[in-house]
Amino acid sequence: MKINLSSMGLLEKYAANEAHMVSQIDPAVFDQIKSMPFLKSLDDLLQFWTGSVQVHLPDLRDEISSLDTTPQEARSFFDQGMGLLFNEAHHLSAELSQCLEHLKQELGVSALTYGRCLVYATPDGKGTAAHFDQNINFVLQLHGTKIWTVARNEHLKNPLTRHTMGQEPDPEMMGYLEVPLPGTMPEEVQVFELTPGSLLYVPRGAWHSTEAEGDALALNFTLTAPTWIDLFTAALRSRLSLSPEWRETADGVSNPQKRKIVQDKFDYLLGSLVEDLPNWRAEDILNATEP
Repeated sequence: MKINLSSMGLLEKYAANEAHMVSQIDPAVFDQIKSMPFLKSLDDLLQFWTGSVQVHLPDLRDEISSLDTTPQEARSFFDQGMGLLFNEAHHLSAELSQCLEHLKQELGVSALTYGRCLVYATPDGKGTAAHFDQNINFVLQLHGTKIWTVARNEHLKNPLTRHTMGQEPDPEMMGYLEVPLPGTMPEEVQVFELTPGSLLYVPRGAWHSTEAEGDALALNFTLTAPTWIDLFTAALRSRLSLSPEWRETADGVSNPQKRKIVQDKFDYLLGSLVEDLPNWRAEDILNATEP
C-alpha cells in the first residue's frame, strides 16, 4: 500500500515547504485504510487498542497538557469533550508500516528518520491549540470533518522542537530564537476543510490549529527526520569512540580546583579533532548513516 505523493503534487509542495491539501487520495488506497478493523470507528479502535491513550485536557487542548489513560476509560474522557491521541498505530498494521517506509523513500529523508502513525479522535467543536511541530506531517481524514488553520512561520525557521503558542519556548529554542514568538496566529492563514479521504501536508515548523465539525477521526503519518546536525553528531560520536582518550570519563569538570587541568586536557582533545576534520568528507558520513 502506497500514498503516492508525486502523483498528487505533494513532492513539489514539500520542496517549497508549502502547506497543501489534496481533496481525495486514491479511493482504492483510502478504502483499504479505512476498512482496517481498528480504523472503522473510535469504538473499534478502543477495542483493538492495548496500550495507553493520551487525553488532551481542556485547559490548553494540547499535547503539553495531557494525561495517559486506559482504552476502557478513554471513551468517557472523549464524551466529556477531550481529544484522544493513539500513538504508533502503525504497529497494528504491516500495511501502515510499509506506507511509512514508502513516504520516507519518496521524500528522500534519512534512513534514521523516525516514522510513526498517530490517530487523533476529536470531539465535535474541539481541536488543538495553535502550535508548530518539528516533524513532517501528512494528515488523512478518516471520519467526520476537521478544519485546519495553517500559517507560515516567519519568526523561526527549522525549529528543532515542538512549541505551543503562548507558552515558554524550551531552553534550547531560546538559544537560537532571534525574535519573540507571536501570541496569536498570523494574519495570513490558509484554512483547509478535511473530509473523509482528504490528505493535508503540514510542513515542519508551520503554525496550525484544528477544530472538528462533528466527531472526527484522523490518521497522521509523521516523520521526524534528522537534521544535518544529527547526521554530523552521529558520525562525530562514531569517529571519536575509536579513541581511548575521548572515551575516558570526564573527571574533575565540576571541581573548581581541577578546572584548569581539565580545560587543558579538553583543549588537547579538541586540537586533535581540529587536525582530523580536514580529512572528513560528506561521502564518508552519509555512507555511515545511509546504508
